[in-house]
Amino acid sequence: MMRAVVMQSGDLSLAEFPIPQPGPREVLVKTLACGICGSDLHCAAHGRQLLSSAKEVAGIDLFGFDDPVIMGHEICAEVLEYGPNCRKTLSPGTRAVSAPFLLRPEPVSLVFGTPQTPGGYAEYMLLSEDMLIPVPQHLPSDLATLAEPLAVALHAVNRGKLGANDVPIVIGCGPIGLAVIAVLKMRGIGPIVAADFSPSRRRMAKMIGADVVVDPRETSPYDSWRAVAAATDLSQFGRQTQMFPGHAFRPSVVFECVGIPGIIQQILAGAAPCSKIVVAGLCMELDKFYPSFAIIKEVDIVFCIAFAMDEYAEAFDHIASGKLDAGALITSHVGLEGVPEAFARLKDPERDAKIVVIP
Repeated sequence: MMRAVVMQSGDLSLAEFPIPQPGPREVLVKTLACGICGSDLHCAAHGRQLLSSAKEVAGIDLFGFDDPVIMGHEICAEVLEYGPNCRKTLSPGTRAVSAPFLLRPEPVSLVFGTPQTPGGYAEYMLLSEDMLIPVPQHLPSDLATLAEPLAVALHAVNRGKLGANDVPIVIGCGPIGLAVIAVLKMRGIGPIVAADFSPSRRRMAKMIGADVVVDPRETSPYDSWRAVAAATDLSQFGRQTQMFPGHAFRPSVVFECVGIPGIIQQILAGAAPCSKIVVAGLCMELDKFYPSFAIIKEVDIVFCIAFAMDEYAEAFDHIASGKLDAGALITSHVGLEGVPEAFARLKDPERDAKIVVIP
């Protein structure tokens, strides 16, 4: 038997389940570390809305609201034993990371794991052999779990398609906003303007690599952007809009990393003409904005979720090589018994940014 944190009808509790058995091309692993993701918090707090959206948009049932769900998808684990038809390229005892999917005829997401295919809030998991990436000896297991959130941030930055002259603004410095800042800094894109109401998150944003950090109650991030993005040669900065001729600033890419109603409209109101908005915050409620704001300013809006497999591998390579330094994201560690309380703590931005579970 194994211990696991189970979510059922939105409530979290510690329970015991049989250790799962690996199928063909699968590996039984011992979970060494698993980060708590903001999407896990959303899932527990807004499960019915998430299920309804997935069903309406994609026609899929992510999980049963009243069924036992074992979450946890930011994973580092130890290889224990192989199922049938495996090549066994990694020796038992090897640490590995993996994107949270099982490569079955119908792929299985470990984001919403079951007792038979649990996520990382369990002592043991199943992973697909072909998805395993070995963790080098020098890299701690908790840092290895950051491959997943940094892959999400890498995907968001890739969706933004920033050029060398773009000046980014990051709205919201929670784990994903901080990870976006880290990726932008690694790529040499800047200066980076960041905004958050939380003093601790603003300190972390500065530590991770933001050049200008503001409390939006006191200073507009868009005014701060104008102060660092002024330009004299307009010809090199792409398009101008007829409504705003002679707009003398470098291009703006705004990353929405909050995910609550009203933020997109606030950005449309404050952002510069011809800006691009990358929506990475997962809003689980009905939202609204005035299209006329985007139309008059000729703003581009793109939405993003998760990552491609090559982005996951790239993010992990950057962490392992030390090129991407995001260890400051991790603020606490808990055991399985501490997961419900950790979910509550993460609602307070002054207490924690990223909590890693050590089963």
